Amino acid sequence: MHTLAQLRAGELAGIKRLDLACGLTEFPEDIFNLADSLEVLNLSGNALSRLPDDLYRLTHLRVLFCSDNQFRELPACLGQCAQLSMIGFKANRLERVPAAALPPQLRWLILTDNCISELPDELGARPQLQKLMLAGNRLQRLPSSLSQCHKLELLRIAANRLSELPQWLLTLPALAWLAYAGNPLESQGNTDALANTAPIPWRELTLGQCLGEGASGVIHQAAWQPPEAAAQQVAVKLYKGQMTSDGSPLHEMQACVTAGLHPNLIRILGRVVDHPRQQAGLVMQLIAPNYRNLAALPSLDSCSRDLYAPGTRFAPSVALNIACGIASAAGHLHEQGITHGDLYGHNTLYNEHGDCLLGDFGAASFHATADTLETRALQRIEVRAFGILLGELLERIDSGLSNERRQALWALQEDCCQPEVLARPCFKDIQAALRSA
Repeated sequence: MHTLAQLRAGELAGIKRLDLACGLTEFPEDIFNLADSLEVLNLSGNALSRLPDDLYRLTHLRVLFCSDNQFRELPACLGQCAQLSMIGFKANRLERVPAAALPPQLRWLILTDNCISELPDELGARPQLQKLMLAGNRLQRLPSSLSQCHKLELLRIAANRLSELPQWLLTLPALAWLAYAGNPLESQGNTDALANTAPIPWRELTLGQCLGEGASGVIHQAAWQPPEAAAQQVAVKLYKGQMTSDGSPLHEMQACVTAGLHPNLIRILGRVVDHPRQQAGLVMQLIAPNYRNLAALPSLDSCSRDLYAPGTRFAPSVALNIACGIASAAGHLHEQGITHGDLYGHNTLYNEHGDCLLGDFGAASFHATADTLETRALQRIEVRAFGILLGELLERIDSGLSNERRQALWALQEDCCQPEVLARPCFKDIQAALRSA
């Protein structure tokens, strides 16, 4: 984090990224002194309500974060920034999004947790739009112009007021990661699943080291001492209770529990009760330490694509075990009326043998279990996410795979990613194709 003193003293000349969180109520004019180099500007966590009309003077600006401020309207000056492609205004007080605020190169727009009830039709005239995050607003409809966004891959519309999914949305050729929980349109799923999950009193849990933190909560290693039973090591996820970019933690908990048992899903042991601060939580199996994340989260540049460590390679058996395990888990979820919504390498844990677990249900949504066109389309959207993951695995397979098998697997990958949504295979057929390989 930088300081105003550094900025005003000229100590930051030539930097490409500036991070300022110091209770700002006005945009510091000294930022314009960085116009020759500044590409990423992070002003999140201040008290700003406006930006200067001449923001376009920052001619190299590609990324702007202004989350956790006091904006009521997305500033129109953003639309004049020729290079601006990523905008983040999460958790403000936004009510209005004027068309003039949408820059021509817009690729990634985050408007999560605001008060927006309507979006401009001009949003669909941004052909580079790839990620659109709108969870936690008051939207009753999406602009039909979004049907023109053929590069849109990730859409978060959870916790709004949408009564239906428009037909054009289910035909978008690139859409792979969709979250829509907490809208009137969503199937309710098993609403009793969470209430019927075994309660585990907080006093029986002793938290240990932090294992990880995500948007929705923190995971700790813990000792669970049930009455009159041996203690066991478990993992405890305590939810933050806030709206995330994917949706509500409550929906995540419900999806985790409803998913049930599967060898490639993390087993839920119970729900935390009697927490001193009434914090919600789940008690889960503790994953063996030889499991690790398959990939890292996307970067600002990669946008919707995971990052793999340089030189990452897999034996054919390991890559195919991972692919088979994730396909089996996703197929099981679809049978329960759940789409995962975030089927990614960074949400996959695996070991040296290719045994794997699919985690993080923060973007999960419920759909009808009946075989309808809408259900089929929602499931096939997720098939594209799997196809992208399969491609990432195939690109990193060591030698040892025959040309015939390699061609068959790439043909399957292409089927999963083809632009015609309903022409993609289901996970039952995908599993069969993987087994034959």
